[in-house]
Amino acid sequence: MIVYPAIDLRAGTCVRLMHGRFDQVTKYDDSPMRRLASFVRDGATWVHIVDLDGAQAGHAVQHTLIGELAASFDVAIQSGGGVRSDQDIIHLLRAGVSRIVVGSLAVTKPDEVAGWLERFGAEQLTLAFDVRIGEDGVPVPSLKGWTEAAGFDLWEALDRYPVGTLSHVLITDVGRDGALTGPNLDLLAEVRRRRPDLKVQASGGVSSLDDLTAAAAIGCDGAIVGRAIYEGRFTAAEAIVACQ
Repeated sequence: MIVYPAIDLRAGTCVRLMHGRFDQVTKYDDSPMRRLASFVRDGATWVHIVDLDGAQAGHAVQHTLIGELAASFDVAIQSGGGVRSDQDIIHLLRAGVSRIVVGSLAVTKPDEVAGWLERFGAEQLTLAFDVRIGEDGVPVPSLKGWTEAAGFDLWEALDRYPVGTLSHVLITDVGRDGALTGPNLDLLAEVRRRRPDLKVQASGGVSSLDDLTAAAAIGCDGAIVGRAIYEGRFTAAEAIVACQ
């Protein structure tokens, strides 16, 4: 399983949000470049970088910085935040980003995103589905900064991308994001059961090496790790070794 150490960018610094809320921000590092260098030294082959300013504004904000980061180290970058058009995708790919994350549009504009998958290739895009678990246990995609719910569940959202059209998905239980409460293994296992064709990345709540090995055991292809590394629960190097 691939470990994706995370760098969330806000105003050029590394931060983490609690449950995706911009009024609950913890700043960890003034230098994204230095943080990326440490991940590379620890053996990371992929790093997950999010333009939080872009996600909040609804358009790209930190793509120049992301391009500088991608050009500075021999590491694959998966990046998203503020991706709203094919031009955003082209800009990031030309800047050296290896895989682009598409978030809410994967839910709200599936036909357009399906066109991007066909144009750029399934290996170039990761579709991110942020969900809340309802009282009935059904995962429902969250939109607009996790303030609104889609009118259908995750399974219907995934059904809009038939087998063979999509490869990479990132699944986040937003109730666990940034909370160090462990990933939603039941949800991830159900995604794997329903869509064995997909490479699933676990996101939200990773707090220990055991969380990572548990995600690997149910067949996840990758895991996004942020706050647990920043707060010293384990290093990126330890996470990578645990998942080998």
